[in-house]
Amino acid sequence: MEALDLARWQFGITTVYHFILVPLTIGLSTLVAIMHTAWVRTGKAEWHRLTKFFGKLLLINFALGVATGIVQEFQFGMNWSEYSRYVGDIFGAPLAIEALAAFFLESTFLGLWIFGEGKLPKWLHNACIWAVAVGTTLSAYWILAANSWMQHPVGAVFNEETGRAELDGVQGFFEVMTNNTLVAAFTHTITAAFLVAGTFVAGICGWWIVRTVRAGKREEAASVWRRGAYVGLVTMLIAGVGVIGTGDVQGKLMYQQQPGKMAAAEAVCEGGEGVGFSLLSVGLPGSNDCENVDHVLEVPFLTSFLGTGSFTGPDSYLPGVKDVQEQQMELYGDLPGVTADTEFYPNLFVTFWSFRLMIGLGVFSAALAVAGLWLLRKGKVTDSTWFSRLCLVALPMPFLASSFGWIFTEMGRQPWVVHPNPASPVDQVLLLTTDGVSTVVSGGTVLLSLTIFTLLYAALGVVWFLLMRRYVREGVTPVEPPTADQPEPTLSFAY
Repeated sequence: MEALDLARWQFGITTVYHFILVPLTIGLSTLVAIMHTAWVRTGKAEWHRLTKFFGKLLLINFALGVATGIVQEFQFGMNWSEYSRYVGDIFGAPLAIEALAAFFLESTFLGLWIFGEGKLPKWLHNACIWAVAVGTTLSAYWILAANSWMQHPVGAVFNEETGRAELDGVQGFFEVMTNNTLVAAFTHTITAAFLVAGTFVAGICGWWIVRTVRAGKREEAASVWRRGAYVGLVTMLIAGVGVIGTGDVQGKLMYQQQPGKMAAAEAVCEGGEGVGFSLLSVGLPGSNDCENVDHVLEVPFLTSFLGTGSFTGPDSYLPGVKDVQEQQMELYGDLPGVTADTEFYPNLFVTFWSFRLMIGLGVFSAALAVAGLWLLRKGKVTDSTWFSRLCLVALPMPFLASSFGWIFTEMGRQPWVVHPNPASPVDQVLLLTTDGVSTVVSGGTVLLSLTIFTLLYAALGVVWFLLMRRYVREGVTPVEPPTADQPEPTLSFAY
């Protein structure tokens, strides 16, 4: 394998590992803040116990997220140094702001929240966890600003003397920060994060409801775990609607900006009107030739409606893979390194199935929401075995759905690392993935770091799982809020 292939594998592996942790941190920080606020406002110990319980899980996730995220920065400067040289003036700005204005904000106030109970006034202590929640959300915005610019460059100019893309002044910066691709990606990512966190909270609380009822602790099940379950279930309902709505907006936008991604997601070879949605397509193993794809199950006209808002007629027209290939070859066929065999569309198998798994795995969260709201209605609790199993099965599914969504977003942009925007004055700002890799880092060096990081991340993944399982199984403890005279031991684990 060449350095390019290895560098892509390394970035993909480390990113997916990291992104498993990101949605939970974003969503759970806000849910913990809600629980903490409920305790401050009502004074009920049950909310305090839930805050302490999920606060520990948030801290574990946050710590591992920081550890796995740092590596991403180093890859930009090493494996992808040519990419960084080309877009550093633009890409580096939101990342720097994210570190200074968002990460420092959330880490500072997280520390105050951990050790400030009993030392800070209640309202100020509560404000600290809300600052953490705001910080995690801002982090997502700045990072997505950088990524969305790669998907749809705006506010930039190409400097022919330096051979670099540069910000078009202050106006260009604001264009980057208000990129319509960013708005769509941010709202979709945040609602997906709340779906992950809601499923996480509802799944754990639902499992504990069954367990405590069977242990004869029906009062604890009703007073503590049912409260937490409802926080998760309501969050799932709201976030689920948000994911669907924002996903629809983002899909229509992608048909305009990256038609190759969406054509590959449907494995549509020939464009046309009234394009159907393929539920199942099969092709020759290892083949990326659209001619080898056979649509087995299809919903007529649905893809055209999702992409354009029209089922039939001229307004429902969508381009196919072949159309995109011809258009992009005509526009960019003269670029250095482009040959007649260059494919201007992504891997069909990966794009097709990652898109469907992203959507399909959300069904488990929907099933948990419906079952939970029904079984726990009117103050009820349950000892149902099937509900307990559904909680455990549904728990990891939105994590996987989010990861497949990220894979779809990034793999669907190929062969571009900076996708061209021909409808904009920045039409000269583009970069093929093959041109973004370092010219001096050897394949052996990348292979060595890939092996080390993969093993290290696997070990961290085991640590994360064991810690999360341990503190989930411990459950809540009957704690009393510490006072200024009797604060909690400073070195006690977590919150």
